[in-house]
Formats: sequence, C-alpha cells, structure tokens
Amino acid sequence: MTTRLLTFLLLTGLLAACGTTQETEQDAATVEDRSTRAGTAGESGEDDEYSRTYGTGEDARGSFAELDDPGSILATRTVYFDYDSSDIRDEYRDVVAAHAEYLAANPDLNVSLEGHADERGSREYNLALGERRALSVKQQMMVLGARSDQIRVTSYGEERPAVEGTGESVWSQNRRVEILY
Repeated sequence: MTTRLLTFLLLTGLLAACGTTQETEQDAATVEDRSTRAGTAGESGEDDEYSRTYGTGEDARGSFAELDDPGSILATRTVYFDYDSSDIRDEYRDVVAAHAEYLAANPDLNVSLEGHADERGSREYNLALGERRALSVKQQMMVLGARSDQIRVTSYGEERPAVEGTGESVWSQNRRVEILY
C-alpha cells in the first residue's frame, strides 16, 4: 500500500471512531493526568495551592469563611452540564457569577476548574469535552470580573467519575466542572 492510501485509511478510521462531532478549536488550557499525584500535596512539605479542595479554615491569604458557609451560594462548587454540551445551564449561572465576584474581590486567590465527562465517547473526546466545559466556566468568570491568571483549567474527561455505573442518573452526575480553591 502506498503511504498516501495508508494515511487516508487511518484518518478515515479515526474520524469514524470519533463520530460526527470533531474538535476544531484548540485552546491553551492544560490537560494533565494528576492521578499519580493524588494525596501527595503536603507529604513532601511543599505547598500545592490547588490541592485545597474546599478551602477550610484560614491560610496566609485570608479567611475562607464565606466558602465554608453552607448557606452561601459559594458553598456550591459543582456545575453540571447537559449531554455533549459545554453551555452553562441557567440554574448554575448564579453560582458561576458568585465565584467570579469572590475572585474579583480577592485578587490574591486562585481557583482550579476541573472539567469532567461521562463515560460515553472516546477518551480523547471526553478530555476535550471536559476542557471545553472548564473553559466555558473560566470565560464566564472572566467576563464577570475574575482575572485569567487566577483560574487554572484542567480536564480529566471520564477518568474521575463522581459516581460509578451506567445510565442517565449516573452520567448526569459525571458531566461537571468542579470549582476548587
């Protein structure tokens, strides 16, 4: 077989495996596998500013009392998405706005947005979808006053499900962006 024919067959197979939806937009977000780093923050004595999951207590940057108040909208740190979508659902717009305002009022704080997808689709597609979801939340936060350098975006795709299993009730809980201070 010629190289040109072989390349064509490989590309055709790749496109068929991806379905009809293709990624055409690339962004500067980070996609990394931190599964080997889980639980390592603090073990080496180094401060990992992104390992604080829910901002408990105080640190050198100030009080997290607002984040810890269960009655505050800031206590909601998960934004859920519809199937194969990166559009922020209406019921989560106020949550994203509240976090954006909090970041704008606290310019020395940073946040990590972790994008996730359900198990349907290829690993590569789900990593890209998780990234698009996290970038969607980041973009909305920036429009509302947060600075780009305060927000770190990571995608885990389908690799870190919130709930194991199959079916819409499970999948709907895995299509999310987690907001981590």
